[in-house]
This record gives sequence, structure tokens and C-alpha cells, in this order.
Amino acid sequence: MDYNYLAELLFPNIKTTPADMEERYPARELPEGAKVTRFAPSPTGFVHFGGLFPSTVAERLAHQSGGVFYLRIEDTDAKREVEGAAEGLIRTLATYGIEFDEGAILDESGKISDKGAYGPYKQSMRGEIYQTFAKQLVSEGKAYPCFTTEEELDELQQIDKKTEIKNTDWQAEAEKKKAEMLARRNFTIEEVEEHLKAGHPFVIRILAEGNPDNKIKFTDLVKGNIEIPENDEDFVLLKSDGIPTYHFAHAVDDHLMGTTHVIRGEEWLPSLAKHLQLFRYLGFKTPKYMHISQIMKLDDNGNKKKLSKRDMGANMDDYTRMGYCPEAVCEYIMTLLNSNYEEWHTQNADKGYKDFPFNIKKMSVSGCLFDFDKLNDVSKNVISKMDAAYVTEKVTEWALEFDPEFGKALASDKAFAEKIFAIGRGGKKPRKDLATWADAKPYMGFFYDEFFKVEDSYPENFDKADIAATLEKFLESYDEKDDMNTWFDKVKAIADSLGFSPDMKAYKQNPEAFKGSVADTSMFIRVAVTGKQNAPDLYTVMQIIGKEKTAERINKMINSLK
Repeated sequence: MDYNYLAELLFPNIKTTPADMEERYPARELPEGAKVTRFAPSPTGFVHFGGLFPSTVAERLAHQSGGVFYLRIEDTDAKREVEGAAEGLIRTLATYGIEFDEGAILDESGKISDKGAYGPYKQSMRGEIYQTFAKQLVSEGKAYPCFTTEEELDELQQIDKKTEIKNTDWQAEAEKKKAEMLARRNFTIEEVEEHLKAGHPFVIRILAEGNPDNKIKFTDLVKGNIEIPENDEDFVLLKSDGIPTYHFAHAVDDHLMGTTHVIRGEEWLPSLAKHLQLFRYLGFKTPKYMHISQIMKLDDNGNKKKLSKRDMGANMDDYTRMGYCPEAVCEYIMTLLNSNYEEWHTQNADKGYKDFPFNIKKMSVSGCLFDFDKLNDVSKNVISKMDAAYVTEKVTEWALEFDPEFGKALASDKAFAEKIFAIGRGGKKPRKDLATWADAKPYMGFFYDEFFKVEDSYPENFDKADIAATLEKFLESYDEKDDMNTWFDKVKAIADSLGFSPDMKAYKQNPEAFKGSVADTSMFIRVAVTGKQNAPDLYTVMQIIGKEKTAERINKMINSLK
């Protein structure tokens, strides 16, 4: 068969050659060892937590090596594309500090445009490029047209999917259907001309030459040395509308864009043989592959399962709504990606997560376990090191969107709010009250009259008369000009006068000799002023809300006791 003639029949409008494309996209000039990586999501919905994994790895590898990290939008599946998803994922990735050197970006009007010399960075706009290389493969006898209906293609795809199920009936039917499809390899030029004249649609399939009984030895940068069966499937390269499949598009684009390392989930391992064949057929240098283990979580029975799209925490928008700061989420991801991150961070507490020397060899081969408790611990540490002004700004920003009443209260007097968030902040052991911005209201809402309520009751083992007497004596002696030591000395004196030990050491040695300790009398006052048994430093609280409000709340509590 004259394959050059066949290629011209199928692609009469394609006048460009692979050489033209190589000239259009010349090799990058980068320092020795520099890596070129990409994040290439499909705009089919929200950004999954699992998507932040490979993008973080790709960003770190590129920027630690002085290389390039770019964003490519793989929008070749129009049926699954969600309107606005591409724009949304760009905004989400920016929120989480994923900085691209080039690729698809949002312009001032909020529309997607290109930044860089290797675009377009949306695959739907690169049709001529893919058809040029498809034409080359046909001309070399490595690919062929398959004239078939859309229904037949869908049926075959469904069968291909179900062959993954170990079912004898399905396997037999799959083999039968595949045999029918492979029979279509045999055709004449005259038959092709007749199909084209009749306007019949066609796809371009690769001519597989592998044997699944043979194994390919391959080194994955995460999995190590592995063996995979050769590809024996004539998979589709170009669909009937001229749009490529993922397999074909990613091979062409990764070559032309100079990608050196492909980072993706391990669910793509079964497709690796197809991709290796494509790079070989096209004469391209194969990039290095890293297949990252799936993110797992514990189900209700304590068993590990894949973090699915329906799980809380899968959608990156969940974190915004729940009030997690992006810095904490990014740092948590680093603890999952590299086992030695926390040790490094302890020794480099003043540095950010991007200063950490990320190492592929420290990545888990078996998979990472997603854990909200761990995320909260990381987040508390991160927020505790932020200054009060920044925390005030971020909490207010979050609250105005998700808790408007609270947000308006904070925004009405930012200086007042900042004083509250400054409590216990700074120093070697800062307070760690906030894991999320949503924790702010339960933590400090009592400062505002509209959110104040007595949440904790007094323990029943204390006499109400002693509680009321403590509160009355405190009001009689309280002077907001007192320093903290003088203030606490007065609290201890009140405790002593009512039969409570002013000395904690003495109380612990002989608790039966006292009604309680100064800690208890302090708690009496704290509940009256804050509504809680546990609250920020009481002296500072009173300094912030002032003597008048302090007295008002204490008097109200005294009246309720009587």
C-alpha cells in the first residue's frame, strides 16, 4: 500500500510537517540539570486535593532546579468539559501558591490567554499540530484509518473498560469485538476513497505491534524498576472530529514543550506501555515518569480507601469554605510528600515550605493517608506564627463571605479585632487556638456583645454563695490600671479570704484543707466575663473589653446566682 498517498487522502488540508513543528517549537535553552515540568488538568470540574499533589511536586522539581513549570489545559474531551472549570482551576491553583512560569493564564478580563512561546496551551487549539504528526504516522504505516460509527466506538470503549473486570464472559466478548476491529486493519485504498467520498467519519488508530506476554522493563522515579506488558491495543490517536485522545496529545505536547519529567497519579500506569510506544513511533525522547501513589483515607470501619471526589476534603473549594489558610494546606501536603519534612521544619522554623529541599526519593511508594487531625495540627502551628494584623485581615475576609454578621463585627473596628488576635501571639510558645478561620468566632466571639453567651456552667461542687462572693470582692478591688502581677495578687487575696488556697503548691499537698484553689476563683471570674471555663488570658481580656463591660458582665452573673 502507498502509505504516503493514504496520508494525503486522509489529511489533504495538512501541509505542515513534523520538521515545521520542530522549528516552530525549538528546544529550550536551560541550565544543566534544569527540569521542565507541567500540570495538565482537564477542565471537568473542581480541583481535587489529589491534583494539588502532582502540581506541588512538579512546581518544586522545576523551580529547585532552575527549570520551567507550565500549565497546560487538556480540554480534548468536550463532552465532559464544565463551563468555567478551566478559569476556576487557575484561580484555585494561584490561591495555593502554585506559580507557573508559562502556560494558560487569566488576563485582566478573566479570560484564558497564553503566556510563553510554546502555546497554545489549550489542547483544543492545537489541532493542526496533532494532525501533522498523525499524518506522519499514517505515511509511515504506523497508524491507519478506521471507518466506524460513533455507537460502535462507544461500545468498544465500554468493552475495553470492562475487560479490567476478571470476568470470563466479558473477556470472551472483548476478544471477539477486538478481533472484529483488528480485522479493519485490512483495507484497500479504493475502500478508503469510497468511504471518504460517502462522507463517512473515521478515527486514526495506532498499529500496535506488541505482545502482552512480553514485558517492558522501565524505571519509574517513584516506583523504581517495574515491568509492564507491551501494548497490543490499536488505541485511537485522533477521534472522528480530528481532536486527539489524551494518549496522543500528551506525547506530542510533552515533546514539543520540552517536558523532561511527567508527574501523574499511579492510575496512569496501565497506559504507560501505550505512551512508550507512541514516543518510540514518533521518534521522540521519552521523558522521565513519576507515578505518585493514590491518596488514601480511613473509612468508617478503619479501612483504607481512595480519597474519592465525594469525600470531604477532596474538593479544594472545601478548604476555603471550612476556613483553612492556603499556607497550612501547602505545608500539610509537604508532610505527606516527604517523610523528613517535619524534622527539617523543626530545625528551620523560620523558613517557609518552599525553602525545603524536596526529594523524590523520600516520596511514599505505597500511598499517603489523608488525615484532618494532622492537617489541623499543622494548621495551628502555621497560624500561630502569623502576626495579628495578617490573621485579622484573613479572618475578616473569610467571615465576610461565609459568616457575614461576624465579618461585619470584625470589620467595624479592625484595631479592636487585632488586639484580640494579638493575645498570646509571638514568643517561643505562641497560643495555638486556631486551626481554621472558622475557629475564630468560637474562640473570641465573646468579646462582642452580640455573640456573647455563657456557654459553660459552674461545677456543682462549688457553693453559689462562694462564687457570688468571689465576683463581688473582685469588682470591689478591680482597677484596670493595675499591672498583671498586682491584678493577680488581688485575686489570690480574694481566694484566701474565702477559704480557697492562694498557693497552688499548698493546695496540692493538702486539698482537703481548702474549698478549692486560686485557679478555681479565677475560673469563677473567667466564666462571668467570657462565658467559658477556658479562654485567652483573663487579665488581657479585661484590658481589651474595658472596665465598664467587665463590671456589667460580672454584675449580671452575680444577679443570676442570687
